Amino acid sequence: MTTLTSRPVAALINRLFEAAADAAPLSVPEVEALSPEERGRLMRSKTDYLDLYGWLKDMPLAVSRETGTLLYMLARSCRARTIIEFGTSFGISTLHLAAALRDNGGGHLITTEFEPSKVRRARANLTEGGLIDLAEIREGDALKTLAVNLPETVDMLLLDGAKALYPDILSLIESRLRPGAIVVADNADYCPDYVARVRSVERGYMSMPFGEDVELSMWLGSGRVQAEVGHSF
Repeated sequence: MTTLTSRPVAALINRLFEAAADAAPLSVPEVEALSPEERGRLMRSKTDYLDLYGWLKDMPLAVSRETGTLLYMLARSCRARTIIEFGTSFGISTLHLAAALRDNGGGHLITTEFEPSKVRRARANLTEGGLIDLAEIREGDALKTLAVNLPETVDMLLLDGAKALYPDILSLIESRLRPGAIVVADNADYCPDYVARVRSVERGYMSMPFGEDVELSMWLGSGRVQAEVGHSF
């Protein structure tokens, strides 16, 4: 048995996924009133997304069950000890990552969320799951909370917050990524600039779409890539 598949985490995650399935973002009046085009514009905006996520502050906005399992497997397989997550929400993905750290023998997970009510929910869920000791929840604007006091090396990065900020968050973390570090971005198709960046070997990444909503990338290391490119001429 693993931490993910045993009590209390397994029952907690199942309950949270069931609640997430019953939640309907389009039932929020402000969101329901938006056209599909306007919703897409807000998802791609670097400023107006605050309105959208403010309206959805009571919605879990969870990863899929399949993505949650993928996160656990990736963190285990790369033997992650340091993980950073952008976009905590209710902490469903955070639970998967923290469970992997527990089964890897321990570690440190930094996760960030700007909505105070979601921070409280996530902290309660991590406490119930017995994983709060592995997680540091930073409340506020991730461009500020992830700009300071980061670990020297990062083994895995999950991007699951405001999509337009993915390149900016990646830039904050990139110099800390160890060669071979895993970067997972949920719904990255809302940020074409991010996708173009991580699909460029010249910029230090190998990347591919995974499933319907995940961009899965590996950091090769800028120095290593430059050396290989130079050697080819």
